[in-house]
Amino acid sequence: MKDYQAITLEIADDIATLRLNRPDRMNALNTQMRAEITDAAGFAGRNARVLVLTGNGKAFCSGQDLSDGGNAASLDLERVLRDEYVPMLRAVSDCMVPTIAAVNGPAAGAGANLALAADVVIATESAYFLQAFARIGLIPDAGGTFWLPRQMGAAKAMGAALFAEPISARQADDWGMIWEAVADDEFVGQWKARATHLAKGPTASYANAKQAIRQSWENGFDAQLELEARLQGDCGKTRDFKEGVVAFLEKRPAEYEGR
Repeated sequence: MKDYQAITLEIADDIATLRLNRPDRMNALNTQMRAEITDAAGFAGRNARVLVLTGNGKAFCSGQDLSDGGNAASLDLERVLRDEYVPMLRAVSDCMVPTIAAVNGPAAGAGANLALAADVVIATESAYFLQAFARIGLIPDAGGTFWLPRQMGAAKAMGAALFAEPISARQADDWGMIWEAVADDEFVGQWKARATHLAKGPTASYANAKQAIRQSWENGFDAQLELEARLQGDCGKTRDFKEGVVAFLEKRPAEYEGR
């Protein structure tokens, strides 16, 4: 397994678990961590069947490490976003396998939006999401202005950006911002069960579903129907589709090979 410093990566039973590993800084994102997440997400996409991102310690991620590189006031935010955040967010969002953000604690600023870049977000009930940017005179970045209005609507997204108030995991669940909020004592077992389910599933189907849902935001109805037909045709040529049909007819669980 690769040797990282700001994260850890473990692959077992086709599940890649990427842990942000700066607990003394509430897993704040610095240059090294962003580069390692980018590399690890690509590696996981090639060597596992599901990727889970979570944090070590009490936080998921507190966002940008404002002490990274010295004086925060002189930080070239445009360059950092383009050169470091964009590759990281694309690596997670475009990962070839399903991705789960297992939000184990506070997720603030870019840390909240890193979580939202995953396909599925599962949060412990004591966690919260915070678009903290307005508190220091900034706008939501790291994909926040993209994900938030799509996942919880323009009104809630605007309030989250302007008021910079914490959104509890339960609120995020109720608003459609995340997949589910789970009781703290059930959290680890739940995200591991979800990851195991996906790791045993038809990965080509998952990849095509991700593409279809994401592209629907840009397509009209006719274009989306055409895309569905093409991707479904691809799925229909896989051995996993044949196995799924046979298993259904034989009334037994399917045993998918994945890609």
